[in-house]
Amino acid sequence: QVHLVESGGALVQAGGSLRLSCAASGRHIGSYFLGWFRQGPGKERDFVAAVSRRGTGATYYSDSVKGRFTISRDNAENTVSLQMNSLQLEDTAVYYCAAGPTATSNARVWTYWGQGTQVTVSS
Repeated sequence: QVHLVESGGALVQAGGSLRLSCAASGRHIGSYFLGWFRQGPGKERDFVAAVSRRGTGATYYSDSVKGRFTISRDNAENTVSLQMNSLQLEDTAVYYCAAGPTATSNARVWTYWGQGTQVTVSS
């Protein structure tokens, strides 16, 4: 069992930056891919970014955030962070941390989920 707790969501102006964090606890955290998804009002839950299992450091991004967002994993602290720069109105969503067996944009494949943290970008 893996427990995920997100933090860092806030109201921010367009063009600004925000950093989300997710604390992971449970057994074998290092064996999971960790990632971020987001769900805007009336929309499906979409893939944002993922980082590989402990040791390889490979990262994956959706086209919509590539170049603006950076995902990182602290294996000592069992945390995953999402640095979000150049925020746009369309980045407004609830952001979810997830743990799963692979880096995929298919939310159904991810095994564990946090409760989510709200990010609101204003003009």
